[in-house]
Amino acid sequence: MGMERAGVTFASLMGLGPQTAVETARLAAECGYRSFWTAETTGPEAFATLAAAGAAAPGLDLGTGVLALQLRTPMVVAMAGATLQALHPDQDILLGVGISSPVVAGRWHGQPYTDQPLSQVREYVTLLRACLSGEKVDFDGDHYRVKGFRLGVRLGERRPKIVVGALNPKMLALAGELADGVLLNYLPAHHVPWSVEQVRKGGDAEIYAYVHAGICEREEGIDLARRDLFSYAVVDAYARNFERAGYGDEVAAIREAHAAGDREAALAAVSDRMVDGIDVMGDADTVAATMQAYVDAGVDVPVLMPLPWGADRRASAQAAIRAAAPRGL
Repeated sequence: MGMERAGVTFASLMGLGPQTAVETARLAAECGYRSFWTAETTGPEAFATLAAAGAAAPGLDLGTGVLALQLRTPMVVAMAGATLQALHPDQDILLGVGISSPVVAGRWHGQPYTDQPLSQVREYVTLLRACLSGEKVDFDGDHYRVKGFRLGVRLGERRPKIVVGALNPKMLALAGELADGVLLNYLPAHHVPWSVEQVRKGGDAEIYAYVHAGICEREEGIDLARRDLFSYAVVDAYARNFERAGYGDEVAAIREAHAAGDREAALAAVSDRMVDGIDVMGDADTVAATMQAYVDAGVDVPVLMPLPWGADRRASAQAAIRAAAPRGL
């Protein structure tokens, strides 16, 4: 396992438009990547994007990383995943779901954000797996109820896999227990072993990780990196993860300035070492070495998140994809 199973995510490129997803999937296939992933916030819809990518590059596994689970019932995700699986019977379909954040689920999409994230994820994954079985499903939980659902898409032995996006100890252990895989994100390579240890307390789920790396001059990307990390440090779950990774001083300063309404000071509090640990910028060798560092730290499947920073965002992202290519292009 390792680089030979590497993937690429469109999550960082969604602002470039859906057609870029098709172009990125084709390039990923040409470069020898095994999987193509996408996230979902307010831009391209995930399953339509994956369907287009799969049609353009039919040899790629297809993954969501991650869907805010509040926005779709487990039954709808089972239907969507089964549709992709039926269209790509020889590929893995990776249904990545997560509890998301109050901003994405609540402010942007108007859905309730639970104060019981662990129990909601447990029910969601349990019900999703039951729906994917093709058997009749009755379920009566605290968060979800269904009677008599049976998936109407006929599948062979290969079924979509369930991946849970997780950051903190209890969710990591829950993912290890219930899911086929766990997707790590916004963590430096040195924090991977601790995260894997938490997963293993629950079970043997496969370890996926988004690896943020880009080819650009530092002055072209440093302000974008600070904005990126600031936007996550003000979210409680990510803040706790950053603290455990060794960025507690930065998180405290960011959140104190943010609470005082001083955005400039909050951005300035994102240190160079925090940027260099999570949003890695450099040349082609730096990008390739960063991917390998996550594998060496315990990631089974590294997924490159190409940072589209620089004068030509598309070209910069494509260069990063080529730099980390399993075929060494």
